[in-house]
Amino acid sequence: MKVHFIAIGGSVMHQLALALQRKGYTVTGSDDEIFEPARTNLEKAGLLPAATGWFPEKINPGLDAVILGMHAKQDNPELQRAISLQLKIYSFPEYIYQESIQKKRIVVGGSHGKTTTTSMIMHVLREAGSSFDYLVGARLEGFDQSVEVTDAPLIVCEGDEYPASVIEKRPKFHFLFPHIAIITGIAWDHINVFPTFDIYLEQFIIFISKIEPGGLLIYNETDPVLKKLVHDHHRADLRYQPYGVPAHSIDHGETTIRIGDQEGPLKVFGDHNLLNLHAAWYACKELGITEDVLIKTIGTFTGAAKRLELLAKNAVTTVYRDFAHAPSKVKATIDAVKQQYPERRLIAILELHTYSSLNEQFMEQYKGSMDKADLAVVYYSLHALELKRLPPLAEEKIAAGFNKKGLIVINNKETLMEWLRSQSYQNANLLLMSSGNYDGANMLTFAQEIVLNH
Repeated sequence: MKVHFIAIGGSVMHQLALALQRKGYTVTGSDDEIFEPARTNLEKAGLLPAATGWFPEKINPGLDAVILGMHAKQDNPELQRAISLQLKIYSFPEYIYQESIQKKRIVVGGSHGKTTTTSMIMHVLREAGSSFDYLVGARLEGFDQSVEVTDAPLIVCEGDEYPASVIEKRPKFHFLFPHIAIITGIAWDHINVFPTFDIYLEQFIIFISKIEPGGLLIYNETDPVLKKLVHDHHRADLRYQPYGVPAHSIDHGETTIRIGDQEGPLKVFGDHNLLNLHAAWYACKELGITEDVLIKTIGTFTGAAKRLELLAKNAVTTVYRDFAHAPSKVKATIDAVKQQYPERRLIAILELHTYSSLNEQFMEQYKGSMDKADLAVVYYSLHALELKRLPPLAEEKIAAGFNKKGLIVINNKETLMEWLRSQSYQNANLLLMSSGNYDGANMLTFAQEIVLNH
């Protein structure tokens, strides 16, 4: 197979390129910008383009497939040549499906918890000695890459609702056709793509319609929107498995889970992680994993990167960072840390970074999301607004949307760091939530400073 990647430098695109090379395919690619770690990863594999830019001459009739990344625009010269030659052009998820037509497919969809639930399934299957391929949106301990494509009989995929490519505007998870599907919950997101909640909801209705006949739908019955959607769009040819928060206990900051007659300690915590675990269990059960194997293997799961990731700790302070940015994710993350450490003050910092979160009309969706934080700060970068070509965001609109008493709004990196350094972290936890990087502030170094000085 000869495969060419248009926009090979993408965080997931380059991982697929590496996976196909490992499978023995001839892989080429182009991009007009390639950042780390993709640059080093491609260079080590001999796949780094000799020059940046687009080169239509790389597109020839001998190619079996052209894979188009989200970064590429409609007028991309390589794309236009591929169209003129009538080559097979795939978005990332369309190509993943082509590689997995003969496999059993597990797809995890939902507005939140997708990465963690997918990672939990992967962790359990690996520890149990199963052979499988995978696609996941974060770095996971024990896995060298985030995409693997081999001749394994099974593939586990995180199913994103974002558009597949510039020429295929439908969500990625509409192209994966699962035998086992999970929906973790539904909360309006990506308003730049789905301008109304009804349009967003429709994507999950379509996802359910894509499940293979005879398949299993595992869904979070504690989400009233999702529960109603599943009820209203019931398919007689599917099996259904609702789930909620499983039986558990918390003692001195450690959570113990119980599944059937088996119980054991966890390294992760919070109701949202317990929900993710319960969903992962039902998927693993369908694949033949037993309760005792699940409890034994899930006890060593430490979480996906930036999902309640421990940055630093001492006897009186713990610092976590989390990818949380959508309202439901922010609330779940804050609630989890407060529930796990009820006796400690919680200092929560949220960076608004996505198109949705920097949109004045979306701000009311955050109402109540930071209520359980003892000190709450919302930070946003003026630079991020400029890059996304968004209008100015008034501090009073943020305060009104969150409706959190004492909320502090900051839009300057130096002011944020000064505020953070002025706080007492004695018997307190710090939670850093962002899908960005606080305009370049080194939060890891700051976290280590805190635990050394308190």
